[in-house]
Amino acid sequence: MAFDEQRYTREVLEPAREAGGVPPEDLRVRYQLHETMTAADVTDTVKLVRQSWRRARGMLKYKRLADRLEADHARFAPMFTAAAEGDLDPLRAALGDSELRATRRLDDARGRLDDAAGRLRMLSPALLATIARSSGVSQEEAAGLAAERSIEVRDPDPLPETAPYPGYGKAREALDTLGLAHLGRFVFGDGCAGMRVLDGLEVPGAGPVEEALREAERQWATRTRGPWTISADTVLAALRNSPDTGTLIRYDIVSRLRERVREHPYDDTLLRHATTELDLHPADARRLIFAVRGEGGVATGPSVRLRELVDAGEIHAAADFAGALAPGALTGDAAELATEVQARLARAVQLRDRARAALDPDDAWLALRDALQRVPDLPGAAELLARLAPLPARALRANLQGEGAGLVWQPSPSRAGRIVYDVYRNGEPLATTEQPSLRDERPPVNTPITYTVVARREAAVSMPAAAAPVVVRPEPGDIRLTAGDGVVSGRWSRPAEAARVVVTRDGRALASGDTGFRDSAVVNGTSYSYVVAAAYSGPDGEVITPGVRRTMTPQGRPRPVTDFTLHPDPSAPGTFLVRYDEPPSGVLEIVALDGTPPWPVGTTLSLDELRAATRAIPAIPTRDGQAIRPGANHGVLLAVTVADDLATIGGHLDHVNLAPPTRLTAQRRGVTVYVGFDWPPDVPEVEMRWNGRSMIVNPAAYRAQGGVRLDVSEGEPVTVEVAPTSLVHGERVRGAAVSLRLDGHVPVRYDLSQQGPAWRRSVVVEVTADRPVRLSRLSLVLKPGHVQPKSADDGVLLDHWTDLDLPARLTVPAPRQARPYWLRCFAEGASEDARGAAGPGTGGDVALIDPPVRRMKVG
Repeated sequence: MAFDEQRYTREVLEPAREAGGVPPEDLRVRYQLHETMTAADVTDTVKLVRQSWRRARGMLKYKRLADRLEADHARFAPMFTAAAEGDLDPLRAALGDSELRATRRLDDARGRLDDAAGRLRMLSPALLATIARSSGVSQEEAAGLAAERSIEVRDPDPLPETAPYPGYGKAREALDTLGLAHLGRFVFGDGCAGMRVLDGLEVPGAGPVEEALREAERQWATRTRGPWTISADTVLAALRNSPDTGTLIRYDIVSRLRERVREHPYDDTLLRHATTELDLHPADARRLIFAVRGEGGVATGPSVRLRELVDAGEIHAAADFAGALAPGALTGDAAELATEVQARLARAVQLRDRARAALDPDDAWLALRDALQRVPDLPGAAELLARLAPLPARALRANLQGEGAGLVWQPSPSRAGRIVYDVYRNGEPLATTEQPSLRDERPPVNTPITYTVVARREAAVSMPAAAAPVVVRPEPGDIRLTAGDGVVSGRWSRPAEAARVVVTRDGRALASGDTGFRDSAVVNGTSYSYVVAAAYSGPDGEVITPGVRRTMTPQGRPRPVTDFTLHPDPSAPGTFLVRYDEPPSGVLEIVALDGTPPWPVGTTLSLDELRAATRAIPAIPTRDGQAIRPGANHGVLLAVTVADDLATIGGHLDHVNLAPPTRLTAQRRGVTVYVGFDWPPDVPEVEMRWNGRSMIVNPAAYRAQGGVRLDVSEGEPVTVEVAPTSLVHGERVRGAAVSLRLDGHVPVRYDLSQQGPAWRRSVVVEVTADRPVRLSRLSLVLKPGHVQPKSADDGVLLDHWTDLDLPARLTVPAPRQARPYWLRCFAEGASEDARGAAGPGTGGDVALIDPPVRRMKVG
């Protein structure tokens, strides 16, 4: 192959020049050699290559490379001299060494690429070119090695240098107060993992940022006002007033990542920080870290200082700084920032001056608020804002409510800013609220109280609104009046500040103690009105509260119900009907106890004492008694006559409530009947009864056998009955039973065989039974393959017989069917036997018993 100088320049010299003037290590490439060359071919080709070097040296861009090639050739001259003399062995050895050196150079380049890419697996094109030059490989080779190592070569993404919102610094402080890692969590909540910010803001599973921002505003509006809501308002103001909410969120993420990068952490740490704490998608996290790391060291100069002041919200200070600089210092970014600062400051000063001239405090407040958002450090603005108080609240009223006081007022008419209300009690701070109402839970007792409300907008406060003085005097607490047989008694707890408790009946004072009274001058069946009030000492004498009114009717002692009956309700399982003679007064209740009642029949006690010692039973009145659901397995049911707060003990009876089993099933398998059911809750044993026999089964035996097994002849019908049972006081009691009936069936056996010579074989079916019986139908079915037929329709019908008397021997020509295949019989119900009398299987089912598999499967 002739030497092509243009191709040599394109494929060898140019890549070597791009690699920093480092010639290729492989001598085959450098000298255009190959294995089939003779000694003469090597000498001629080397001569042509060196001539091309000399011509390339005349070009400035190849001069350094050509000098390096000629200098290196001096080392290889002896082996080329040997080759010219016909000895190629030194050249072959040198070619092998050069190939190893080329391989090592590529390995070195791979290592450098890995080191530079790190965990991010990203490189800038400039750094790739630097590594290529230092490693002695071309940029194409370096790019190929980077792709081989899954390293992405790209320019860093452009990142914002300044905050898109001037008050970002304040918003950042508010976020820190709320304990939120970044603006994205404020807008989207905790579900913003996997957030993308570089190619437009996108949060998996979330809608547009505008909808998320409106939802965040709605949620914060429903929260109780406090320091946290003030911080939330600051963040919401930044998000609403920013030209682009997504850009502000991206700047917040970038600024936090820049702070972390300044700590010089490892890439693993940065990736973990970006994906877990900043909730970034892994791809965006890699790109952002790559871009921030590519920003270089800490920048300096006027533009950086101006940017720091603007980001911190110190616009006025930034304007002073720009004004103090020499005229030539404000160039480029610094000039643009200075222009922006001056424009914002000028607009803020206009707003401040408009606020000073405004007659409406709300208009002035709004103008100042706008000015401070533009220039947070605007001189005099904060002081002026603190003097713009809202209009006061109006019509404050204090209403006594039990031991507390309820306050309501008309809110301030001011419409600008966030208005809160500071509530004072006798000049002392009580609470702060945004709602025009408040409840004072623990005001001082028997002392005049004056409540005032002050409307406040940030630090500016209005004139106070005052309510008429009130005095809190609580009524006696825990008042309990009881009507008995010819007597009414009462108890209470006296307020600590009260001097005494006053009791009246129908306007007449009664004698009472410090904690109760007893009135015996009453008539059964008559209603009386009692008032229990507290008396307090006042400057003008004793003051008595309106009191608590109760109407009581004393009754004679309730008569006991000594006899009642209990019967199951057939229409409602678990419900029992109670029948008894109605008492002349009061109402009968049935209650439950675990044992014998501790009170004799006729004992009258308080209703509270009865309730503490017994269990109430749900009851529904019926025409002749009550319907109750006792629930418990065993207990004592007690009849109690209740009249007002008194109860008289009546008769009682033991009751056992055993739930019956459910989902009863029974299945015949030969001479065994398998019985299963859902064991009833809280039942210790069940009693099984079948065909005149019985047995007791406990849960352990039932679980061990997986049910119950009963021995029953195959042809014998059986009725299985299962009832819950238990021992009560040494005697066995049974609950409601469930039953199931199984008809008897006729066991029929058959056998299959093939008989006769090969050219005329027959299938012989021999059918037998324990007693003469007639089958309604017998079918012989064939099914090819390895799976036996499951029914008379699952295969090919070879033959069938109707009204077949047993025993019988049947013959069918052998089928012409490829093996393997199955033969199987299927029978339908029994009828009269061959003698015409009703056989044992009359009207019953047939249990057709298959022969061994080897008799049914052919082949």
